[in-house]
Amino acid sequence: MKELGNLAIVCARRPDVLMQIYDGMVSVHTGAGSERSVLYAAWDNDAEIRRAIHELNFGRYAGKTDN
Repeated sequence: MKELGNLAIVCARRPDVLMQIYDGMVSVHTGAGSERSVLYAAWDNDAEIRRAIHELNFGRYAGKTDN
């Protein structure tokens, strides 16, 4: 449960990401159209939420940089 706040901060910084909490599950929607993906985890599963944070920051769903 400690990581849920960190996930909320990561999602709040990304206009292309939607985070929802419902019925004990957290879902993170990213992308649009046929490229849309959803990550799911129990709201108190810190390991899975950390994995989602990593994917959003550095992995497959990392935001594009303009460097």
